[in-house]
Amino acid sequence: MKDQRKAEDVAEQRFTFLSPLLTSGLDPAKAKELRAAICSQTGLSERTLRRYLAKHRTEGFSGLKPKAKGRKLGPDAISAELLEEAILLRREVPGRSVSQIIQILEWDQKVTPGKLKRSTLQEQLTQRGYSSRQMRMYASSGIAARRFQKRHRNSLWQSDIKFGPFLPIGPGGTNKQVYLVLFVDDATRFVLHGAFYESLEKAIVEDCFRKAIEKYGLPEAVYFDNGKQYKNKWMGRTCAKLGIRLLFAKPYSPESKGKVERLNGVVQGFLNEVSLENVKTLEQLNTWFQVWLSECHQHKPHSALEEKSPETAYRSDAKPLRFVEPDMLASAFLHCEDRKVDKAGCISFMGKKYEVGLLFIGRTVQVAYDPADIVEVTIEHEGHTPWKARELVIGERSGRRPQLPDHLQPEAADSSRLLRGAERRHAERHVQQAHAVSYRTVRKEEDGHV
Repeated sequence: MKDQRKAEDVAEQRFTFLSPLLTSGLDPAKAKELRAAICSQTGLSERTLRRYLAKHRTEGFSGLKPKAKGRKLGPDAISAELLEEAILLRREVPGRSVSQIIQILEWDQKVTPGKLKRSTLQEQLTQRGYSSRQMRMYASSGIAARRFQKRHRNSLWQSDIKFGPFLPIGPGGTNKQVYLVLFVDDATRFVLHGAFYESLEKAIVEDCFRKAIEKYGLPEAVYFDNGKQYKNKWMGRTCAKLGIRLLFAKPYSPESKGKVERLNGVVQGFLNEVSLENVKTLEQLNTWFQVWLSECHQHKPHSALEEKSPETAYRSDAKPLRFVEPDMLASAFLHCEDRKVDKAGCISFMGKKYEVGLLFIGRTVQVAYDPADIVEVTIEHEGHTPWKARELVIGERSGRRPQLPDHLQPEAADSSRLLRGAERRHAERHVQQAHAVSYRTVRKEEDGHV
């Protein structure tokens, strides 16, 4: 009974992350994007994901349950000598697939072709600790696969995005999937901010990150995966302005962000419970989540914190919080793009015109802006203090042409310096030029020849 319940829990988790791909009428491009996102979040390969989908289509929910372990093998299924040969082949090249190992064994006449089954050898290698996944853990170079934990709060924040449930918030009340963003303190497991959002755009990370900073100050470093919501120009600019080190996990290594990944697994319990509440709005979902987060995580004793709760561990840390001025925070969270100033001293930005100034005609300036409000933007250019530029309102009548600055005004002159210089150059050329030979001065000889 216990094994059956565990199998159902696994199947339920698999169905949760597969659900976006089960939407009817899903176009191939969107399906590919969703598969990539799910693989990034769960650490599964696309091949495994396709296998789960095929099982669900043919067998339904039961097809997602893991197969029973410990399948009994026949006495002649695989001998100890043959298994040792297979292990040796795997150790020689850890990336060798089971099919390749079987092929080599058949070519070396160690086994009759077709007798050794792939599933049999895979199970035996896994039991001995030589599966491809187990080998990759030790064959990969770089950071050691050991646990780490910062000593003080706000030394490192981790973040991740988790696929949430479907809510009737789309056009016409159609079901639309929502997404959870979490920012977690590495040292204390304290959730600095977490909320569900309607889209997967990078704006959801911006909003969650900003609210976490407003409540708990600046972290020394942040640690993200390589998703487009985190690895972008805006995130680099924001962290640079606030003095935050920006770190990214190695691709295809979800274990390096183990704390937030573990919390995602715990959040699955909340999703199972909230499905019983018949939630209809995003606001209701976030309200229930904050209640659950407070009582089932923030104030719950944690074994890695000496049975302290994340809330207690965070609040009792002696390390002072480092807050930032509101104006500086607002400036750091602005987006930034380059624009070239036209001959009228204006720029075109998001379909609108902004007057920058005649001084910058032909130059490229940086436009810092808040995506939620572009009535006024900030213009930045090297050597100049940033200034505000408002949207240019074009009326029915043309306005007066702006006056050129003093350094661009025409300078009075008594004569043309170009023509005077050309005259001098012409005279010099005339003097330097050799005269042509005149044959009139050459006397003819008596016979008429020169």
